[in-house]
Amino acid sequence: MTRSTRARFTAAALALAVAIAWAGAHGVAQTPGPKTTPDTPFKLATFEAGGQVRVGMVLGARVLDISGANRHVSERAKLAAMAMPGDMRALIEQYATLAPRLYQIANFFAATPATNQPFAFDFAAVSVKAPIKYPWNLMAASANYKAHAEGMGTAGAGQPATPAPAAAPTAPAAPAAPGGFDASAAARIVPDRDAPIMFAKSPRSCIIDPGEPFYIVDGRGRTDYEGELAVIMGPRPAYRVPRERALDYVFGYSIMHDLSDRGSERLREVTMFPGANWFDGKSIDRAAPFGPVIVPKEFMPKLPSDLRITTKVNGRLVQDARTSNLIWSEAHLIAYLTSRMTLYPGDVISTGTPAGTGMERQTFLKPGDVVEIEVEGIGVLRTPFKALSERPAP
Repeated sequence: MTRSTRARFTAAALALAVAIAWAGAHGVAQTPGPKTTPDTPFKLATFEAGGQVRVGMVLGARVLDISGANRHVSERAKLAAMAMPGDMRALIEQYATLAPRLYQIANFFAATPATNQPFAFDFAAVSVKAPIKYPWNLMAASANYKAHAEGMGTAGAGQPATPAPAAAPTAPAAPAAPGGFDASAAARIVPDRDAPIMFAKSPRSCIIDPGEPFYIVDGRGRTDYEGELAVIMGPRPAYRVPRERALDYVFGYSIMHDLSDRGSERLREVTMFPGANWFDGKSIDRAAPFGPVIVPKEFMPKLPSDLRITTKVNGRLVQDARTSNLIWSEAHLIAYLTSRMTLYPGDVISTGTPAGTGMERQTFLKPGDVVEIEVEGIGVLRTPFKALSERPAP
């Protein structure tokens, strides 16, 4: 090394040392901040802790209050200020802008776990709420698994599709409705030609939190469980979306418990429209337990079109299927719904239930029962059942 080269090297090193010292003295970050790429999977939840309802990022067994975690990471990594919304629907609406910062938060705490921080909680110890209160629309698919449709046809004839346990109470069969359900049509469906059967539930009256009880009205002895994969719509309003682009409009996935009343009451003997009264059976109060989390679509462990879904009643497995058995895929459902109506950010589509419902078994729910629905990669939605007389006054 020549004398002039050594002099230039020394001068450069001295300048670098001075720059580093100045940066340290003025609090300037000397290393790049956490990456803005989805390297650390997370789930999203709405939860209550310390008397405050918060939007949370679930990392393993911990849930981080996103607002507090964002402030912490911004200060430590010297990131630009960015406000975080206080409810899930607003977060979904702004996800295109917020996602890079959420990825940074997750990546930061993957390298530096949040311990003894005021914004970090044990997820099992907080009060988990329904992820979105409340979506504008809650739409649900009927008879979207062939085996379930065929089982409902058998049950409609008054015969159990699957024998009920000897100790389980059996409700009397409801009279068959004129112009009723044709289960044999399930074998003839061509999804590209035939439209799915959809119905709406009132989000405000039907959605309840994970772990909240459903109250069975006295005399309604045909309350039925239905475990379902729920699709959560993404940041853009969706109208007339072609099927090949439908998944571009999806935000993520959750679990819906589509509780049904299978004809406990006959509210009228004569009707102008023969067949089932969907409102009577589907829009009953508190009939849509929802949660416990939303998994953004980029973090699903495998294609959402092939997830295992199970339902247990008092620990006994009663439904066990894969979402690959859906007659109409989520893309079909989105394309069909948006051909008729606009779906908005945070709207929920419940995709239908597999075989094994109480109607098929002719064994229904009663006070004291507990239903647990699990969807692979998402979690478990638990709902206890009580008598209406146990419901607190409003």
